[in-house]
Amino acid sequence: MPMTTKRPAQGRAPKKRLQFFKEHFRVGIKLLEVESASGWLKPELVALGINDYIGIHVNPPADIVGDINKWRSLGLSADTFNVVVAFEVVEHVDCFSSCHALLKPGKKMLITTPSPQTDWILKTTEAFGLNQKRTSPHDHLIELGTVSISPYKQISIVLGLG
Repeated sequence: MPMTTKRPAQGRAPKKRLQFFKEHFRVGIKLLEVESASGWLKPELVALGINDYIGIHVNPPADIVGDINKWRSLGLSADTFNVVVAFEVVEHVDCFSSCHALLKPGKKMLITTPSPQTDWILKTTEAFGLNQKRTSPHDHLIELGTVSISPYKQISIVLGLG
């Protein structure tokens, strides 16, 4: 199957993420999307009136091409963003500290990731062609409740984005 072919699970996931997190996407916020890849989120945010968006990815096209963990050398500044979005990223790269540093105090990081106990489901859907094959290994699978960044963290774990 060509890389450009949409798989059933792949087509629904971005819409579900947008619907689930929509309340956090408000006019006037400054938003950073980590590993923006296909760029699907940016036009959705513009349609909601959010124009202060930066996408960072290790490969072009992206607003900033580079590694999020080297954010200082990429011209980013600490305490800059109201929202950092990391959809399907943290299982590939440990970027919690970098994302936290870029967030203004008290602001939000929105994350979607498989849990270590459910990654087998993704492997199965990949094997049957229902989801795209991973482009890099899931070397950083983590239970989000165990992430320790700040004594002020508030983590809400919600399952069933379907």
